[in-house]
Amino acid sequence: MYFATSQLPHSPPSPSLEPPLTCAQGHSSTMIIPTDEGGSICLLCLSNLISNPRSPTVHVSYALSQLSIALFQPSFRQTFFTFHSHFLISPLVGVLSSFYDEPIAKQTMDLIMQLCEAPDCDVHAEFVARLADRLSSGSLAWSQRQLHSLHCLGLLLDYQKNHSYCLEETDALIFNLVSGLQLSSEDIQGEILFVLYKLFLLNGSQDGEDPPSLFGHFSKLLDLALAVLMKAQSDDVRLNCIAFLTVMMQRGFFQTTSIIGTRSRSSYDVDHLMETNEQISDGPLAILFAEAVKGPLLSSDNQVQIAALDLLYLYLSGKDVLENEIQVFVEENIADYAFEVLRLSGCKDPTIKSCIQLLDILATAEQAFRQRLAIGFMALIPVLHHVAEIPFHPVQTKTLRLIWNSVENCPGVVSKSQVEEISLSLTGMLKKNLDGEIGMLPETLALVCSIFVALMKCSSTCGISSFSLTIQDASRNCILTSLINYGKYPGQLLNSLYLLKEAYSYSFGMNSSSSMNTDLRRSIIDVCKTHILPWFMKSLHEMEDEDIPAAILENFYSILLQDSETETKIFANVLLTSSWFSFAYGCLGLFPSEKMKRNVYLIFSVMTDIILGVDSARCISDAAPHLPSDPIDLLFLLGHKSSQNVELSSRQLAVLLLLYISSLYDDRIADDKLVLASLEQYILLNSSENMHGASVLGIFMGIFINLYALYRGLAKVSYQIPYSPEAERIVFHLLAEKGWDLLSTRIHVTSLKWLFQQEKICNVLSAQILKFCRCNCSTINQINIHGEANQKIDVYVMTELVALGDNFLGMLMVFLLGEAGEQYSEYDIVSVVNTIKRIIEISPSTSDQFCMHGIATAIKNLYYKFGHSLSPDTFMSISELVSCILQAVHSEFLSDDEPWVAIVVKIIDYLIPSVAADGWTPGTLVSIGSLSMVLHHSVNQVMVEASKTIILSTHLLSLVNTTIANACSKGPSLVEQDEGTRSVEALVFVLSLLFFSLRSAHAILPGIMDFQYLLDPTNIPQPWPYISIQCHDLCKLLHFGSIPIKLLSSQYLLELFSGIEDERSRKSDTLEFRTNYLSSIMAVLEGQLFSSDMSVAMNCSLCLSMLIGWQDVDTEVSAIQRNNWCRFIVEELVISLAAPSLASKSFMIHHKPAILIAVELLRRKKVLQWMTSIFDESCIFAITRNITNSNLSAELVFLLRKLLNYGFLNDEQIAALNQVFQECRKCIYTDKLQNAGAEEKTWNVAAASDYVGKVCQFLISLVTTQPSSGMESSRFQSGKRELLEEIDLFSKCLMRED
Repeated sequence: MYFATSQLPHSPPSPSLEPPLTCAQGHSSTMIIPTDEGGSICLLCLSNLISNPRSPTVHVSYALSQLSIALFQPSFRQTFFTFHSHFLISPLVGVLSSFYDEPIAKQTMDLIMQLCEAPDCDVHAEFVARLADRLSSGSLAWSQRQLHSLHCLGLLLDYQKNHSYCLEETDALIFNLVSGLQLSSEDIQGEILFVLYKLFLLNGSQDGEDPPSLFGHFSKLLDLALAVLMKAQSDDVRLNCIAFLTVMMQRGFFQTTSIIGTRSRSSYDVDHLMETNEQISDGPLAILFAEAVKGPLLSSDNQVQIAALDLLYLYLSGKDVLENEIQVFVEENIADYAFEVLRLSGCKDPTIKSCIQLLDILATAEQAFRQRLAIGFMALIPVLHHVAEIPFHPVQTKTLRLIWNSVENCPGVVSKSQVEEISLSLTGMLKKNLDGEIGMLPETLALVCSIFVALMKCSSTCGISSFSLTIQDASRNCILTSLINYGKYPGQLLNSLYLLKEAYSYSFGMNSSSSMNTDLRRSIIDVCKTHILPWFMKSLHEMEDEDIPAAILENFYSILLQDSETETKIFANVLLTSSWFSFAYGCLGLFPSEKMKRNVYLIFSVMTDIILGVDSARCISDAAPHLPSDPIDLLFLLGHKSSQNVELSSRQLAVLLLLYISSLYDDRIADDKLVLASLEQYILLNSSENMHGASVLGIFMGIFINLYALYRGLAKVSYQIPYSPEAERIVFHLLAEKGWDLLSTRIHVTSLKWLFQQEKICNVLSAQILKFCRCNCSTINQINIHGEANQKIDVYVMTELVALGDNFLGMLMVFLLGEAGEQYSEYDIVSVVNTIKRIIEISPSTSDQFCMHGIATAIKNLYYKFGHSLSPDTFMSISELVSCILQAVHSEFLSDDEPWVAIVVKIIDYLIPSVAADGWTPGTLVSIGSLSMVLHHSVNQVMVEASKTIILSTHLLSLVNTTIANACSKGPSLVEQDEGTRSVEALVFVLSLLFFSLRSAHAILPGIMDFQYLLDPTNIPQPWPYISIQCHDLCKLLHFGSIPIKLLSSQYLLELFSGIEDERSRKSDTLEFRTNYLSSIMAVLEGQLFSSDMSVAMNCSLCLSMLIGWQDVDTEVSAIQRNNWCRFIVEELVISLAAPSLASKSFMIHHKPAILIAVELLRRKKVLQWMTSIFDESCIFAITRNITNSNLSAELVFLLRKLLNYGFLNDEQIAALNQVFQECRKCIYTDKLQNAGAEEKTWNVAAASDYVGKVCQFLISLVTTQPSSGMESSRFQSGKRELLEEIDLFSKCLMRED
């Protein structure tokens, strides 16, 4: 409302001129000041002009403007301020009240402000004093003429804010100003209020106290100011009035009684003040004030609104304001006005700040404010979005407090959309704070946690699918933030833990099984085990009080209490595997309060329930108040006799449970020696109760036995801990007399191992093993064993113990199998058999232990005890066990031949009639497989008699011959049979039997072998009958059979040819070959060189190579010259190596078998002419050029080595090959060349889950991996090792030539 002084431009200074001797009026030259333009100004003339009210306004205005311009000239300015600065003060003050002209008044005020820039500060003070005196005049009549004087005084008071003024007639001035406030002119009221504002602000004494002359007007001024504020329509007047009231409020003048009590002066008559001032009670003043500010709050001027809000805040935040005063303002709807201002603010920061801080104070009147808050809550949501984005916003915390107040006290007003908006804003704040984008005060984090907790209790959250995800993120971010900032703000963690606990409870509310709530629980448990638990264990010793440890324990307890959740059990397992018992007792050592002890033992109790079952740890929770905090003192409780003392007995059981659970997880809460001594003392003192009473029955007996066995096992490992034989005797007696159940409790593997090392309790253990076999067979129960990571294990730990061999478990199982045939039912037999079989399947080495303990004798007894009375299923189970043992056992553990002879006889006796009656069944096929594996082991000179029984069995020979004859008679239709049919399976098993019979007969019955008869039976008398197959039958099966049949047939042929090759090397000219017969065999083999199975192709290639070598040298050349098939193979090989793009796709895959044929042709005494023409220089050059380390194979190097031996390679080609070989070595050694070894194949002979199919796969794999005594090329597997070996042989060959 006040006008700024205009800055006029001025001309550059000209040379100073001498002042004229006199002016036109004859005034002295001392009053005349020259100007830079060459003229001069007579100050006396100027004074006379402006002091005369009758002077023309044009002249006055011109004179004032010329003086204002001259004051910008340095020389004029210096002269004027040096000699005449006070001369024009009185005339200028007179102009303001003499001329009723707005422009002149403005010029005058601008000139006065220019003059106040004088270095002499007294000019400013004198202007103020003269204006004040004029306004203090008793004859002052208020009119518009005084408006300019008031305005100028306000400008002067506002000009220097650091000046204080001691006005002589302050009381008269205030009186006149008070009178002026009662006028109806808002312009005058506004000017008066501004002057009063500046006077109250600036006229304090040096000690900060106010002049006594002001005291008499406070009450009147307050009433008038509030009245003006209430009625004013002008925003300027409102703004000045608010400014004046603000100063009064800052000075503490709002309550007269307070003023009198605190502002008394010795020089001032307080009694007079009491007589002249009205007393305004708190209630009416508050109501008047509330009514007065409503107009400014509705103003369209945002500055007025903010000033009014700040005035209210200043008043209500005073220390002397009572809650009933705040309630008056709320009842007068000030909160509603503030919410409306906030709603229309457009989220402008100053308005938000003023509104929120006022609402925050009004909220202290809780009951009255609650209804207003429910109505204005919607206005807070945009504000929350705004302050959430600004780090450390001044009203961020207050806004959150209002939001929390709304959600907590008015939950019904929060809609679903508002819940989503609030939660998203708060989650964003937490995420940005965690990422370091914004900061957050501890109080802010606490309010965020409280808001989320309040939202979770609102009914509006039901049905919001995303809210659980928001809570999940918020709880995680709060915890992570609190852990990071713990050193700085330790209290934050309590709020975060409170949120985490409530979030977990929320997940069990409505629709607790939903995926969202399930994910929320998983997230909370993950936060606990991944972040809180490691931090807690690391930072425990840095904590100063128990609040945080207690809060963490309460969170863990609330999670563990929900023992139906899988995640809860996992969390309990994480705690236990983290040495939780030792850590918890460490907490009690640092914070030995009853609260901490209660929390610790409650967690122990619920963890025990999770491990052992519900209500199994009730004795721990019941005895918790009486249990000591030191684990050593726990052991002390075991050293007392508990007869006739139920409470002591209950506490002792609690101690045993604590020791048992902690020991399961290798968490030692006391020294092993001390624990064992305490357990033995407990046994000795309470032996009578243990023998005859019920103190350790049921599950507690199992716990006690397992605990004792564990510490005895640990004592045995350390070799230093003594034990009591008497206590051991009592324990063994308990095992024998009481109903101990190994399956009822979890047991440490050390306990189990020690128990199975005790020969004195073998009878008890046998019964437990049988019970275990029954349960394992029915898959109803399992033994829970503590192993690594505390997994629940059943038969696996039994397998581990049997494999160790340092206990009686293997022997007891074999004994039990033998006893089963004498005492137990067929179901028990199957249970024991299946358990042993499963153990062998898990660890094949256990079969060695079972064989050492005489399992063959036990199986023989089963066969001969029951004979044909066994059901098919039982016989099948026993047959599978025999097969399983023979697959896994090492031959050196099969020294006892007699029971195996009996087993073989029984198998054959079962096999022959079963096949005749029912055909090939799974039982008969498994039996054939078992016989094959017996023959396989006989190669190592074990089970010799049993193998002879098989080989020489005429009934078995007849069965084999019949099966082979039936298969061969089918001819081409044989290949059309599905590989998974029973007939194909039977043929596979029979061929496996024939293969191992051939190898076994060669090893144990060498004299019975007649290779001439097997190869070509024409004109040869039949030798002693034994299980065998003739060559022409093999060729039929090889030609017409499916892939498994081809594979086994070719493998048998390779084994047969290898035997013939070996015999020819030892006895030359002992075998006769018919050329036509060999040619027919060669035709079959040549046809299989392109078989889709590489193993079949390689076997046939090796056989064909040996056949070529057997032909007579004279007939060989002509025969091979006529053999266009061999030439075609070699030519295709050369094309595939020299020009891969021209070769057929199938031959690119089968060049390895072709290499063997080519090498064999090169090895002839006389190399064929067409071989020389094929392997000419250009061809070999092309081959060597195409060879790289990526396509190099052992077979190819083998071919190159033979070409080198026979002089086909020149020096240039050898050098190129050496370079490739060097690169290949480098790649292999740096592991850059992928292993091109033979891939593992499976054959579709039966379903994968079928045991018969598994045996079939095993037999095929066993057949194909048997070493052959044939030519050197039969060793190739195309792996890295074989490739390096061939490269080394090539280098050695080269060195020999050099």
